[in-house]
Amino acid sequence: MSNRPNLPPLSLHVPEPKYRPGDEADFSDLQIPAAGSAPRPATDVHPSAIHDLSYGLVRVLDDEGRAVGPWDPKLDPDRLRAMLRAMALTRAFDERMYRAQRQGKTSFYMKCTGEEAVAVAATFALDRDDMCFPSYRQQGILISRGYPLVEMMNQIYSNKGDPLQGRQLPIMYSSKETGFFSISGNLATQYPQAVGWAMASAARGDTRIAATWCGEGSTAEGDFHSALTFATVYRAPVLFNVVNNQWAISSFSGFAGAEATTFAARAIGYGIAGLRVDGNDALAVYAATEWAAERARTNQGPTLIEHFTYRAEGHSTSDDPSAYRSSGEPNAWPLGDPVRRLKDHLIRLGEWDEDRHAAMDRECAETVKAAQKEAEKNGILGHGLHQPFETMFEGVFEDMPWHLKEQSDQMIAERKAAGI
Repeated sequence: MSNRPNLPPLSLHVPEPKYRPGDEADFSDLQIPAAGSAPRPATDVHPSAIHDLSYGLVRVLDDEGRAVGPWDPKLDPDRLRAMLRAMALTRAFDERMYRAQRQGKTSFYMKCTGEEAVAVAATFALDRDDMCFPSYRQQGILISRGYPLVEMMNQIYSNKGDPLQGRQLPIMYSSKETGFFSISGNLATQYPQAVGWAMASAARGDTRIAATWCGEGSTAEGDFHSALTFATVYRAPVLFNVVNNQWAISSFSGFAGAEATTFAARAIGYGIAGLRVDGNDALAVYAATEWAAERARTNQGPTLIEHFTYRAEGHSTSDDPSAYRSSGEPNAWPLGDPVRRLKDHLIRLGEWDEDRHAAMDRECAETVKAAQKEAEKNGILGHGLHQPFETMFEGVFEDMPWHLKEQSDQMIAERKAAGI
């Protein structure tokens, strides 16, 4: 030990959330700028000129449901209603699949309650053939692009209709036809994959761009930083979405660096454009994504968007948030519910009303219920072997190696001999 009596001993700072179980949550200290106050620069602006946008908050919808300021995307009512329905359908899907897990029909599920705008509004702002590299809470991408709910449920149930043949954890979908890259349980692996895809698209002289999502906790992973390095060096046409919902599985955002600065500020160190956006404001998410997509498509380079939101539910069905956070936090969150805020905006425009909204919710619930009945005809998790046994040897190699072929033939012969 060094002998320096004139200096205090060294110490470490251990992040600690403000509110624990039993505490009263109070977010009054959050700096929430007025809606419409953030400037909207030209899409070809140099990243060094917009550092302030990494620390503020792009907002469009004010407390009265009006769309205000330069970021207002001025969407027509039909498009707003389509976004609202996709968000409502995502929520209805989550509710039914959550109950299915509690009924033992699947082992695992993850809801995105309170975060629907992050995936849905962003998807509406992208082109249909842009490639998405999601994390595990962006089921709204598939729903926005019209992927069949039955197929999503087949994957969740790992049944005989599962397009992935039971080889993935429930909710880790994959859909090439809708530009939805396979979800991985390893955090942030999708980031360098998105950059690589975007670089390949540019190298081919294509016009398609990539978008990827991760939680704020995943920004502490090495893959996140490797991806940003490659993206800034080669000006890859990619959008980095960081979903700051305040909590990882049971540790709050401070363990990923939130006490030091914003997550959008990560962009500054890499020399790329950064935006911090109200993630519960569907119009702000749409506008920021549209702006970043235009930058990418015009060879201005990548953009990092921090979606400032809140995880209203547990991390997954394996998680009990009441064990580590205040039960009052979801209701105290100052940026509200993204579905309600978009609904209120449409009502203020005279393009919606409470009765139509209630009818839409009922229709979404019935749609999901019908899809569930159809999917369950193919079986549910744990009720028998749903895939042909020999498929366990397939799907890895284009040409099966001799030793796997030998094992497969042996297993098939033994099963036949046993009458299985």
